Amino acid sequence: MTRVPSPVPHRSIAIAPRRPARRPRALALLTGTLLAAGALGSAGAGAEPAIGGSSDADYGNGCVVTAGDKARTMDSLRSHCTAEQQDAIYRGAVAGAAPAGVTDGWVVRPAYGTGLAPLAWIGKTFATGPDGGTLTNRLSVGVDAWPATIYRTASIADGAPAWALDYAPSPTPQVYDEIREIVPGVWLGYSWWRQAGQDVLLLAFALTD
Repeated sequence: MTRVPSPVPHRSIAIAPRRPARRPRALALLTGTLLAAGALGSAGAGAEPAIGGSSDADYGNGCVVTAGDKARTMDSLRSHCTAEQQDAIYRGAVAGAAPAGVTDGWVVRPAYGTGLAPLAWIGKTFATGPDGGTLTNRLSVGVDAWPATIYRTASIADGAPAWALDYAPSPTPQVYDEIREIVPGVWLGYSWWRQAGQDVLLLAFALTD
């Protein structure tokens, strides 16, 4: 397993305090029934070792990505990796393969979202091929909702290739996710609110098949 050196300081995707509720009603609906979203800061770039969905790396203090152990990688993202480490893992990964079929999902930050999200949102269901496809979100009440299309494009976070989850077909077309496969079968990504030419980062999440 590669030991990842301490990264050069960079502007991380850090959580900002929640603002007063002045967003559109559609976002309030989304936060209450799907993702329990909160406002985050903007993305920053930095040089990190490549992960690319195949390598093992130790980021320190229990934050590891392990190609042969999806459960350990997911536990790291949820319980051990700092926000800065999550961002480094994301920047170091390539887009990888698109998810296919049923995936389980967790919000990995902000902290208040990690506990609230499972009450409403438990993952995504994908119908994909090599170039993308479609998806729906799995709700805890046992139904799928919030359809989206998935395709490969440049990341909002750093401009490198990622899988976009575009919610234009859904009741909340302003929502836009992006993900990368950090090890086989585990995807890390961000959820954005896009409106009036601005991209506001709502939360970070992880999926596993």
